[in-house]
Amino acid sequence: MTIDTTPTPSDRLPEQMRAALVENRKWFTMLGVLLIVLGALAILFPFVTGIAVTVFIGWLIFIGGIAQIVHTFSVKKWGGFLLSLLIGVVYVLAGGWLALAPVSGIVTLTILLSAAFLVQGGIETVMAFRIRDHEGWVWMLLSGIVALVVGALIFAELPSSAGWAIGLLTGINMISSGFAFFFLARAAGRQA
Repeated sequence: MTIDTTPTPSDRLPEQMRAALVENRKWFTMLGVLLIVLGALAILFPFVTGIAVTVFIGWLIFIGGIAQIVHTFSVKKWGGFLLSLLIGVVYVLAGGWLALAPVSGIVTLTILLSAAFLVQGGIETVMAFRIRDHEGWVWMLLSGIVALVVGALIFAELPSSAGWAIGLLTGINMISSGFAFFFLARAAGRQA
């Protein structure tokens, strides 16, 4: 009988990090469960989630625009004063519009989301054919096709897809992260 001495991923984890995971596994578990619950709520109420995400992004862009304008007036003597000021003003207007008119802003974000999926899908499909001599290229092709289909479906259903796309995808992302933290904590518990 031979003993497998191949290091497992947890064996390669630095000891200090492993100790922190074991010591704080309850916090990781609670974070995982919380993210799973919040993700489920986001999926159950995708429109509300989409509005919340739109408002949040709007405020981030608005604050970034204010910072850009303050920066512009702080360094007036450099050659990009007017262009930097213009960027700040555009950020303030776009951010304010998203934050204060989220229903119309959610449609715009959904269009951008659809475009991002379409571009990603196109790039991944081209990439798959460029690497078709390598094992696993089909997975890249499948990912590209899925992204193209999702992007096309979101775009084809506009403006109604604005009511569910951002919230649904946010919820799926939160659930995925929640399971990652939850199972990380479970693995740390087995090492305790």
